[in-house]
Amino acid sequence: MSADFREATVADVPAVVALLSDDVLGQGREAGEMGPYLARFHEIADDPNNALIVGCMAARIVACYQLTLIPGFTLNAMRRAEIEGVRVASDMRSASIGGALVADAEARARAAGAGLLQLAMNRTRDAAHRFYERNGFAPSHIGFKKYL
Repeated sequence: MSADFREATVADVPAVVALLSDDVLGQGREAGEMGPYLARFHEIADDPNNALIVGCMAARIVACYQLTLIPGFTLNAMRRAEIEGVRVASDMRSASIGGALVADAEARARAAGAGLLQLAMNRTRDAAHRFYERNGFAPSHIGFKKYL
């Protein structure tokens, strides 16, 4: 059985927050208060360059990601797509859902005219690094973040 991917609805927000909290890093940084998540959901839903996507099996949300389209000026003014907030339910990992998620993100990015799909992840996620490399991503850059 495989997951079906679709754009999230406001009713999906609690399930997405639960997925984001369902790992070692997420436990310490995701909160239970839905207000900020609901506000951000509406902002994403109203932006044609953003989408929150959920993967469903039967009636259960088992995966999620955010896809953001970025108009680029480099690489011949190439449009890019960035995926973030990628999660698969911990009890569903190693069930081919992650590969289906990446394929869905690639298809959506191509359909939107993107020529590059990029992502950043925490350097401590060794299993995720191996997963993305198996799915065709190259560790080509070093990223930096500065909280404001």
